[in-house]
Amino acid sequence: MGFALTLALLLLANPLDPTNFLHVELGDKTVAILDRADYTLPVDGVPVADDYRLQKLIDAVAKEAYVAPINATINAHGAIVPEKKGRKLDEAAFLERFYQYYYGQGAATMQVSYQEVYPKVDKALLSQVRKKVIGQYATYFNSRNKNRSHNIRLASQALNNYVVLPGEIFSFNKVVGQRTKEKGYLQAPIIVRGELSEGIGGGICQVSSTLFNAVDKAGLHIMQRYSHSRNVAYVPPGRDATVSWHGPDFVFQNKYAYPVMIRAIAGNGTMYVTVNSFPEIEYEPRHVPSVRQNTPEEGPASPETITEPTLP
Repeated sequence: MGFALTLALLLLANPLDPTNFLHVELGDKTVAILDRADYTLPVDGVPVADDYRLQKLIDAVAKEAYVAPINATINAHGAIVPEKKGRKLDEAAFLERFYQYYYGQGAATMQVSYQEVYPKVDKALLSQVRKKVIGQYATYFNSRNKNRSHNIRLASQALNNYVVLPGEIFSFNKVVGQRTKEKGYLQAPIIVRGELSEGIGGGICQVSSTLFNAVDKAGLHIMQRYSHSRNVAYVPPGRDATVSWHGPDFVFQNKYAYPVMIRAIAGNGTMYVTVNSFPEIEYEPRHVPSVRQNTPEEGPASPETITEPTLP
């Protein structure tokens, strides 16, 4: 139930004097109708505002007012799609107008004021961070396995264009999010030496493993990586990075003085990740063994088959 509708129902149940109302407007929509008496503590003498109820009001209006910023991205044709600014409630302006009403008399109308929220990645940053490839890796999968291929593409899209600022820590689980049916992930077979099982989001470990090898090749600081207890077919032995929600994660830190950007593309049986940065970056590449170009058997992706984390 929306905030404005809840307030309207309360007003119907408990009619108040309309000459005392404060109408809070968000553009052309009324998001709150208030009475100063409802925000006054039961004390004698000078009226005292109920800070607890006032904060609940601010939180509700802030939720209605918030619009998230949108980062600049690179589209499928290589062109930069510009960023979009977001907005949030200007709490200081809201409080000032509320108290003008509260300590005044009669009714009033307040138009909500905003503060701009800037995106993390703008067009100028993206135009530079894309210029130099400092790490890259490719793995291969059976494109005839439609559900698994779909999951790999979906997770790759979540990674694509993600920028990690200097000193920032990247978490695969945080960036990709929970792999659920509601987000479009499908049941996919996981084949381990002839044994078949099913799991939502099957194939995700191939995405995290491809990312790990590209990141490692770029010389970034690997903070957390878990390996399966058995070798998987899509990367050389010991080069995998298993992940699961509420379980293993793949985490690294950008130790360089420049931002880095992840580019992830999956299609036609190939999972490809590059790590890009500014042309001026001085980085420390590592040797990473490559994968033979063939269609592997899907390896295990279950959180039940993990070993201790590999730490730097």
